[in-house]
Amino acid sequence: MTPVAFHWNGEVMLPLPRFVNLSNRQYVVGEIYPLIPYEGRSQASHSHYFACVAEGWRNLPEVLAERFPTVEHLRKYALIKTGYADERSFVCKSRAEAIRLAAFLEPIDNYAIVDAREATVKIYTAQSQAKSAMGARVFHESKTAVLQYISQLIGTDVTSLSQNVKNVA
Repeated sequence: MTPVAFHWNGEVMLPLPRFVNLSNRQYVVGEIYPLIPYEGRSQASHSHYFACVAEGWRNLPEVLAERFPTVEHLRKYALIKTGYADERSFVCKSRAEAIRLAAFLEPIDNYAIVDAREATVKIYTAQSQAKSAMGARVFHESKTAVLQYISQLIGTDVTSLSQNVKNVA
């Protein structure tokens, strides 16, 4: 469900006018829905994160630059490596079958990591960092982990990486 902004009038929660149509699509009259505070994340933090990832990508050593042809490849790889990934496992009848399955799965998602070991294939896909998919707290945690990971790849620290893009808003 998409978060909806409400106004408390002292008796009922009323959706703001721009959310009325969405509310009519999402909610059923007479049903009960839990209401919890929504912690949005700041656009400044979001923009800063993506600017830092881009800066890290531009500063990759030559040997790694070939491995990550785009900023998105680097960001998603870092998300996976820092644990912000979904994992699926497939058990095959043999190692040969696992290798064939892995070869089949690899082109399905250019950003996924596919690992075949013995007769098992695991595919790791990065979790979405879209505002609608990842709340403020988890985004901040993933942002910190990814920037630390990228900083290590380029041989610097997060503070130095961040200072190069501090004027992004």
